[in-house]
Amino acid sequence: MSPGSDAPAVHDARAGTKVPAVTLSFWVVKVAATTLGETAADTVSMTLGWGYLAGSALFLASLIVLASLQIAARRFRPSLYWATIIASTTAGTTLADFADRSLGIGYAGGSLLLLACVLATLAAWRASAGSISVDSVSTPRAEAFYWVAITFSQTLGTALGDWAADAGLGYLGGAALFGAALALVALAYFTSRAAHVTLFWTAFILTRPLGATVGDFFDKPLAQGGLGVSRPLASALLAIFIIAVLIAFPQRAAVPAAPRS
Repeated sequence: MSPGSDAPAVHDARAGTKVPAVTLSFWVVKVAATTLGETAADTVSMTLGWGYLAGSALFLASLIVLASLQIAARRFRPSLYWATIIASTTAGTTLADFADRSLGIGYAGGSLLLLACVLATLAAWRASAGSISVDSVSTPRAEAFYWVAITFSQTLGTALGDWAADAGLGYLGGAALFGAALALVALAYFTSRAAHVTLFWTAFILTRPLGATVGDFFDKPLAQGGLGVSRPLASALLAIFIIAVLIAFPQRAAVPAAPRS
C-alpha cells in the first residue's frame, strides 16, 4: 500500500471522526432536527403539493449530495453534518409516508419493513467493520454504512410516530409515549450494563417519532388535533433554534475507536 494518497486518510482517521460526540446538546439538536424534518417534508409534499413520490425524490437527491460531501470532507464540520441529518430526516418522512400509504402496506407493514432494513444495515456494517459504534466511524466505508443506517432509522421512526398517532394516542400522546421510552433508555444507560451501542441506536430511532409527533402537533390543523401553525413558519423557527444551539454549545468530533490489532 503506497503512502502517497493513503497516508492523509489514515492521519485523519486517527485525528478524529467526522461525526459529533454524543452529548446532551447532540440529543437536543437531534430532536429539533427530526421535528424540522417533519415540518419541512410536509411543507414540500403537502403545502406545495409535490406529493410523497416527488418529495422523496427531491429529498433523496439532496441527501445523496450532502452525504457524499460529508464522506469526502477531511474533518468534522457541524454545519455539514447536521444539514445531512436534516436531509435524512426529511427523506425519511416522505419515504415513510410513501411506504405506509402509497404502497398500501399500512403503518404496521411499513414499520416492520423498515425495521428489517435497519437491522440488515447494522448487521452488514458490523460484519464489515467489526463495530457499529459511532466512535468507529473514521473511514469512508464505515461512514457510508452510518448514513444508510441513519436514513433507515429516520424512516422507521417516522412510521412509528404516525402509527402511534393513528392508533388513537394523538400527537401529544405519541410524544409522551416516545419521550417516556427515551427516558427509560437514558435510565438504562446510567444504571444498567446494557450495551451502550444498542442503547444509542435505540435512542436514535426513538428521537425520530418523538420529533415527528411534535412536528405534526405544531403544523396539523386544529380539527386534526394540531395547533395549525404554518409549516414554513414552524420550519424556519426550528432552523433558527438549531443554529442557536450549535452556536451556544459548539460540538466536537467523537474520539475514534482504537484500531483493532
